[in-house]
Amino acid sequence: MLKRVLGIALVALSMHLAQAKELPDFTELVEKQGPAVVNVSTTQIIHNTQVMPGMPNLPEGDPFYEFFRRFAPQMPRDQETQSLGSGFIISSDGYILTNAHVVDSADKITVRLTDKREFKAKVVGADKRTDVALLKIEASGLPKVALGNPNLMKVGEWVIAIGSPFGFDSSVTAGIVSAKGRSLPQENFVPFIQTDVAINPGNSGGPLFNMSGEVVGINSQIYSRSGGYMGLSFSIPIDVAMDVVKQLRTNGKVTRGRIGVVIQEVTRELADSFGMHKATGALISNVEKGGPADNAGVQPSDVILKFDGKVIASSSDLPRIVAATRPGSKVAVELWRKGELREITLVVGEMNDSARPGQRAGKGGANAAPVPESSERLGLELSELTDDQKRELQIAGGLLVEDAHGAAARSDIERGDVIMAIGNIEIASLKQFNEVLKQIPKGRNVALLVRRGDSSTYVAIKLDEK
Repeated sequence: MLKRVLGIALVALSMHLAQAKELPDFTELVEKQGPAVVNVSTTQIIHNTQVMPGMPNLPEGDPFYEFFRRFAPQMPRDQETQSLGSGFIISSDGYILTNAHVVDSADKITVRLTDKREFKAKVVGADKRTDVALLKIEASGLPKVALGNPNLMKVGEWVIAIGSPFGFDSSVTAGIVSAKGRSLPQENFVPFIQTDVAINPGNSGGPLFNMSGEVVGINSQIYSRSGGYMGLSFSIPIDVAMDVVKQLRTNGKVTRGRIGVVIQEVTRELADSFGMHKATGALISNVEKGGPADNAGVQPSDVILKFDGKVIASSSDLPRIVAATRPGSKVAVELWRKGELREITLVVGEMNDSARPGQRAGKGGANAAPVPESSERLGLELSELTDDQKRELQIAGGLLVEDAHGAAARSDIERGDVIMAIGNIEIASLKQFNEVLKQIPKGRNVALLVRRGDSSTYVAIKLDEK
């Protein structure tokens, strides 16, 4: 019996040792690449204009000034706030990469190396859209990182991060690549690398290494409900960052392409309504008048499948690819329109931060609204817009949703929305709406272009089969 127990124990031990041998050894990587990772500390001076809290600012000549100066609680005129981050050296003459949010509004930036040397750093340039900043310190012969190709990474492979979480310099954490090409809310230009590497405040701007010791990303964000690490970390691919660096060093700023469209994801139901065999591409829900896409003949309901030869697998691919295209370039665009593949040529414009305001469809006005008409096949009660409503919204047609129930309500259509089109057919009247609807077979998905506030979105609704 004892021999049997010992035999089982030896087998378990051998299996454990075999598994241990398969785990990666990060020691050599950290020893070689660690010296190129730096601590970035920033100081921001906040100017306090109110010396006496709770009291208005008084000129020095005011008779009450001396009284309050002597007896009222005082506040310093200037206050300093400090923050910490990480970075890494990309050239031996002192160029350093970090996150833009690490150095944003900083009055003083100090870079500390692993050998305890400290340098004052200046910002060569920063790009908030990608959260990349390039710093420069006056030094030479510095250790630098090797850069890898994040496109060659596979989901599941090992990666490590080196940084200064909570100020603890040269901390090393390891994990695997959880996903690639992640899109985050309000982040349209970065295909993030998702990992389960432990990242915390202070890691921002630090490098993400592959097992070959090459930097494949800049640690930038975490998903957290507590403010600390919860298993979801996101890094900027290094090729995206280096494209930004190239422009910052050459021009001092980053220029991006734009084509002037509003897009949405192609769902299976929308693909069916447009006669597509596969849910892919970027669906155009709105085209800016006079913009590059409009000038090239792009229309709402078009689905862009390729841009400049690059496949648009999902709608999130298009903003990144367009933004990376040099303004003024002529590119070929492959799109799906009315059941056919088409190709057009488009001249890419330059992105700016201007936005055109809009309004939601209103009620009332000098003209009485028509009596709502019910469409039981869709669960909608619609009325034609008054002339005042059209002028207010700056549109020529469309139908106002008076009530939504059944299939329409399940598709999140609400009272006050405006139905602008069925598929690629713009709707100007109730009569036209019903005529177009009659031509669509029962049981098929129909795509409605719905305007709400400033935005328009295609919504797929399955027609009643009864």
